[in-house]
Amino acid sequence: MLTLNLPGFAPKVTEKDGKRTIFDPVRRKYVALTPEEWVRQHFVNYLISFKNYPKELLANEVLVKLNGTSKRCDTVAYNRFLAPLVIVEYKAPTVSITNAVFDQIARYNMVLHVEYLIVSNGLNHYCCKIDYNNQTYVFLNGIPGYDEL
Repeated sequence: MLTLNLPGFAPKVTEKDGKRTIFDPVRRKYVALTPEEWVRQHFVNYLISFKNYPKELLANEVLVKLNGTSKRCDTVAYNRFLAPLVIVEYKAPTVSITNAVFDQIARYNMVLHVEYLIVSNGLNHYCCKIDYNNQTYVFLNGIPGYDEL
């Protein structure tokens, strides 16, 4: 797999039925090792190990219902009262971060109403903070730590 612009770590990778899998500590199971999953596992490790996000307050592949269709948020971080705080959308490293990616995460946010949206392809990471009172948003210089949310 490609080297990412995230701290390295030693993920648990194995092969099952001829396909590579990676252990997801949030879902507590092995999942198919796709380029997007490689980004997810590195980014989740970064959130937990470097930004102090409690693993117990993260969820991967969160189902949301939007206009009668089911969608899945890649990762959602919750506060201690289990209200959603952050949505993270991952793309494979070969996928450019475009307005369409932000449109996708904004649609998810129509349901979850979080303050922070993060998009990453493992090489580039963008975070914006939404100000609902003024109906604006601002891009941040980095990914906030959990205690900054």
